[in-house]
Amino acid sequence: MPHTLSSSAENTGIHKRERRKEARPQELLDAALALFVEKGFAATRVEEIATRAGVSKGTLFLYFNSKEDLFKAVIRSNLADHFPVWNKEFADFTGSTAAMVHYAMQSWWERIGNTTASGITKLVTSEASNFPDVVQFYEAEVMRPGHELFKKILQRGIDNGEFRAFDTDSAVYSLVTVIVFLSMWKHSLSPNCASSILQPEIFLRNHVDALMHGWLHR
Repeated sequence: MPHTLSSSAENTGIHKRERRKEARPQELLDAALALFVEKGFAATRVEEIATRAGVSKGTLFLYFNSKEDLFKAVIRSNLADHFPVWNKEFADFTGSTAAMVHYAMQSWWERIGNTTASGITKLVTSEASNFPDVVQFYEAEVMRPGHELFKKILQRGIDNGEFRAFDTDSAVYSLVTVIVFLSMWKHSLSPNCASSILQPEIFLRNHVDALMHGWLHR
């Protein structure tokens, strides 16, 4: 009987270690995201990320070859991985295109904008000149898919006769600039402006309503 108990305890310990090992990549990504947004990419040391994740520096390098590779994984897991889901949602969307644009902007705010992940946009923008490889990765994994998704939504409105014909490539930036602004506001202005009365959800709704007046087919 004692042997059975010992074996059971040993198996439980092994399973816990296995679960812990499986969770480590995500723990490292979470720690890296928090520190990158708090301190900036250049100022964050790999040792700090490992410490916050509760592992050694050597363990971190078992999963990621460099700090830049880790940052790319942070970008992919927190931003780029949303696009397959969004593309599927919009392919199945049955409402009007105006409703789709509203949903797109509010969905971005709920899933990214109102989270720590929105700090990645500020981070890439502020440190772009020093890390061109990361910027190119961000462009390929986030900017281009985002542009194409918004363009596809706007073209749907034109094809359905809901929107008048216009240059969708240029019009996309009417939406993208708001996303960039709110990312900067959340991580630069909002924490330091106690008197700020900006309410992002209302702001996004009003902005899309204003755009609809210009885009809707009359």
